Amino acid sequence: MRQQRGFLFPSSGSSVRNPPPLERAEGEEEEEEEGGDRRGGAEVDAGAGEEEERWSRILPELLGEIVRRVESSHGRWPLRKSVVSCACVCRRWREVTTGVVRPPTETGKITFPASLKQPGPRDLPIQCFIKRNKKNSTFYLYLSLTQTFVDKGKFLLAAQRFRHGAHVEYIISLNVDDLSQGSNAYVGKLRSDFFGTKFKIYDSRPPPGGAKASSSRSSRRFASNQISPQVPAGNFVISQVSYKFNLLKTRGPRRMLCTLKCPAMVPSASDAGTMVLKNKAPRWHENLQCWCLNFHGRVTVASVKNFQLVASSDGPNRAGGADDDGDDPVLLQFGKVGDDMFTMDYREPLSAFQAFAICLTSFGTKFACE
Repeated sequence: MRQQRGFLFPSSGSSVRNPPPLERAEGEEEEEEEGGDRRGGAEVDAGAGEEEERWSRILPELLGEIVRRVESSHGRWPLRKSVVSCACVCRRWREVTTGVVRPPTETGKITFPASLKQPGPRDLPIQCFIKRNKKNSTFYLYLSLTQTFVDKGKFLLAAQRFRHGAHVEYIISLNVDDLSQGSNAYVGKLRSDFFGTKFKIYDSRPPPGGAKASSSRSSRRFASNQISPQVPAGNFVISQVSYKFNLLKTRGPRRMLCTLKCPAMVPSASDAGTMVLKNKAPRWHENLQCWCLNFHGRVTVASVKNFQLVASSDGPNRAGGADDDGDDPVLLQFGKVGDDMFTMDYREPLSAFQAFAICLTSFGTKFACE
């Protein structure tokens, strides 16, 4: 299965992180024409600087109007890459573009890498899907471009499963070809306990409210500028996921609990700055003889991995399963639609990165949980 080779969003200090092969080939031809003359390269760089200065001298009012019109008229990918192109022109264009583009909470749109760590919209969820490659234990997150399950989607994140002794880790990256903590594309990781029932989600950057960095050897800090050149990459615990043991082997699907650090939003928080999510309790269908949840057509294959998360209130039933969730809004739903194809729909307070990491916890056998 051939995957998209890079994440074509602009990064600080560069126009395009992963230029396509055609652009690299053109660069090679220019070097051959110059015959290896370093003075020719200097002339090219000087010309590029003059070109950038020419674009940056556009009147602020005109520049702002240009970017606003492009942003408003290109709402969905792949046309939305025009907005990214505006941010790639020069530093001034980038500043104006990032100022015009609103966060996913307000627009429901994903544009830049920072969008992947910002909460989703409040009302309608952002629809994504996950592809699994069993041969190399790799998972790919895509933004859905249509309402069907057949579109190629827009590549967002990749994760690969590694075993470290008794623990399992999923390294999450912006780059399909560089899945390591030392990579400039590293955004975070997921780490499980020995039984695969408790997980911690680590962010490469500290959350706004602050978090303690992991002190483990595998979580050392790196001098990286993958998301922000001012903040060195590290591993900060931002979420925890646990699956409840089912030692009595009673009937029912997995029961899970997720604790999020979200200082800006605490609608159902048990502690200040912390929000608890639980899996929505399914119903037993007598005719079908199975547990059922309403995924509104987004899930088509029955699987123990399928789940929906809702906000949990404090109480004896906070782990989910026995209480009536009623019409509580689903904040994250994940389910199977093919052998290696799964849908992932998320909304505030979850970000794409957090939602992806939580969904990764559902893969693999859970000892004494089902």
